[in-house]
Amino acid sequence: MRPAPALAAIMLAAVAATGCVYRMDIQQGNLLDAEQVEQVEVGMTRSQVRFLLGTPMVIDSFDTERWDYVYSLRRGHSRKVERRHLVVWFEGDKVARIEEPLPVPRKPSPAAG
Repeated sequence: MRPAPALAAIMLAAVAATGCVYRMDIQQGNLLDAEQVEQVEVGMTRSQVRFLLGTPMVIDSFDTERWDYVYSLRRGHSRKVERRHLVVWFEGDKVARIEEPLPVPRKPSPAAG
């Protein structure tokens, strides 16, 4: 009997199987939809913003006038990380301005026909 070919086949199968490891998508933060972000307007209250976008990922305890909505997504084996960031600034209880350091990707508009 020749065990070498059988052993080689088993080892080859084991090596091939290790390349097929499933890696799940990793999402963190607030998933921001462009339509929701567009609805946020200067003058809205904190509760209105929270209703539209959810609870912010970061509320700075030293600057209560700023809410940060942060989102990241890493898909499976990809090294690329998709990031989104929205900052809502308040004066008192009202939105003063909205910033998008990392803009929310927009859906392509349908072609006019």
